[in-house]
Amino acid sequence: MSTTYEVRGSVALIAIANPPVNSLSSGVCLGIVNDIDRAAGDANVRAIVLTGHGRAFSGGADMREFDSPHSVKEPGLHAVLLAIEASSKPVIAAIHSVAMGGGLELALACHYRVASSGARIALSEVTLGLLPGAGGTQRLPRLIGLEIAANMIVHGTSMPSQALADSGLFDRMTDGDAVKAALELAEEVAGRPGPHPLVRDMKVEHGNPEGYLAIARAAAAARYKNLPAPQRCLDAIEAGFKLPFDDGLALERRLFSELMNGAVSRSLRHAFFSERAAAKLSDVAYAAARTVHRVGVIGGGLMGTGIAMNFLNADLPVILVDLGEEALQRSVSNIRSTYGAGVSKGKLSKEQLERRLALLDTTVDMTAVRDCDLVIEAVYEELDLKLSIFRALDQIAKHGAVLATNTSTLDVNRIAAETSRPQDVLGLHFFSPAHIMTLLEVVRGDKTSGEVMQTAMSLAKRIGKIAVVSGVCDGFIGNRMINAYFQRAGELLEQGALPEQVDQAIEKFGMAMGPFRMSDLAGNDIGWAIRKRHYAEDAACPKFELGDRLCEAGHFGQKTGSGWYDYEAGKRTAQASQRTRQMLQAYWQERGIRPRRFDGHEIVDRLIYALVNEGARILEEGIAARASDIDAVYLHGYGFPRWRGGPMFYADTVGVFNVHRRLLEFARADASWKPAPMLERLAAQRASFNA
Repeated sequence: MSTTYEVRGSVALIAIANPPVNSLSSGVCLGIVNDIDRAAGDANVRAIVLTGHGRAFSGGADMREFDSPHSVKEPGLHAVLLAIEASSKPVIAAIHSVAMGGGLELALACHYRVASSGARIALSEVTLGLLPGAGGTQRLPRLIGLEIAANMIVHGTSMPSQALADSGLFDRMTDGDAVKAALELAEEVAGRPGPHPLVRDMKVEHGNPEGYLAIARAAAAARYKNLPAPQRCLDAIEAGFKLPFDDGLALERRLFSELMNGAVSRSLRHAFFSERAAAKLSDVAYAAARTVHRVGVIGGGLMGTGIAMNFLNADLPVILVDLGEEALQRSVSNIRSTYGAGVSKGKLSKEQLERRLALLDTTVDMTAVRDCDLVIEAVYEELDLKLSIFRALDQIAKHGAVLATNTSTLDVNRIAAETSRPQDVLGLHFFSPAHIMTLLEVVRGDKTSGEVMQTAMSLAKRIGKIAVVSGVCDGFIGNRMINAYFQRAGELLEQGALPEQVDQAIEKFGMAMGPFRMSDLAGNDIGWAIRKRHYAEDAACPKFELGDRLCEAGHFGQKTGSGWYDYEAGKRTAQASQRTRQMLQAYWQERGIRPRRFDGHEIVDRLIYALVNEGARILEEGIAARASDIDAVYLHGYGFPRWRGGPMFYADTVGVFNVHRRLLEFARADASWKPAPMLERLAAQRASFNA
């Protein structure tokens, strides 16, 4: 069923029935047109109310139908809007909960609009690299004015309906039932002589539209580098006051089609779907998630406090355990300070701050977690320490409690084996700062139960994280791949590149931060500790001597004022370091290396294809279930440009065949560049990772 139809008095009530958000699928469009025709043919019907069942008026287009045969089936959304405008009987939109994208465009074509307070209103297509393609750029500025409309369209801003109460968007607002209010309005307007008002007949009102758009273009260019959609939105909006309505509509449709077929929108749509796919446990038989009422966190350092805040933000009581009262006081002070900053910026009320702090208990006694439903260990990345904590938790935690380690690299199976209940143990790898970063790697041990996995995924959604499942290996998905990335970045230095050359090239590609600036920010000693463990575990492990020398000299990055770069006291700006350059020159001279030049394209290929090649191995081993899961990890945890879709999708964009050829080129000089078996197969088949 795509729509429902009923007659109440003299009003036909058409309701979209396509849960969960009443997306405007091909079937829904057909249903609306048929129902409008049905109402037109009923002499007893004098007006039509259009609404949505359940949780939304409409969340917009059905993205699953993009690039499918359904996308060209008629009636499409444009035909629906024309049918509404052509109706001799007034059509009133009853907006509740959500009206976004095509859903709002549907409402804009109606003769009248009624909205309930608290409904979310947006034209958010720009976040997918698109512009509103069903008249949004033409109708919204006519109705609410150029500046408010342009801000909503160019930025994809979602607004509560009450913020638009006086904008002209709604003919009536209600604190109650939008359908009831719309039915009342329908009875009122049914007796009015036609024709009923059409937004298309209005004019865009503004004293200096060209001047405003010039400012808007400059602002969009500065804010949305590499994203074409914001400028195309402004092109379409400009047509709204320069061209007749139908001509502006035609331009909007052409620009929409161009963006839809462009690489940026394809990447952004892939990112959208990858986040949703990651939440699905396709290989886990149905199991009910356990209920979590109380959370324990072991370790009150930077990670522990950040992790605790996630649960406090979700109104879950937390007990924080650390070694001493002084450490706990620092933890509480840090949490209060972070929340206080939110209050000063207007993002949090004082009442919210106090309520969250009231949910926090602290103690030096680990037995206090005995009643917790979830206990997360978040101590220093030292295996023996973690093992001792899990031995203790096995004795303390209640039956059925989920036991999680926040390790970023260590063996979750080894940790689980310290307990008598490995089925209850998993990894929850939060990314720093844990209360801000959206990525959560959910690490499934060999014996982790489906019930525990479902609990973790459900809880991740509750605390607002993008959860991605990883199998057990050194570094899981993200850090295992970043290790290969840093290895190749180090090789560039060994062969003659400078840190700033490498960082500038990869940042120009779109990465949020180059590898050496990233290492300085995180602390070079962290990578050094991991390398030393690798050296001890595997004598054949390639050594990064330059990085080791840097750390042996105490240059740990921003926290010491010097790393790969130099930093002025109290500032985070990376400055090219003469000391680092001298260290590199000494190394080249010792090794008899004649430094070679690298152009930006080669630097990017070496670093990004190192990620892709390791990602292919991770897929082959079953550490990640889908290539899109790897993309989600890199988009949300490692600053990969969203407009490129993630490393595996980027490889598809370039062509896996072409990536393979480039790797073979590198391998002729260095056998360690040998392509992964999966990459070999896909190249031979001329296939892609995200088929």
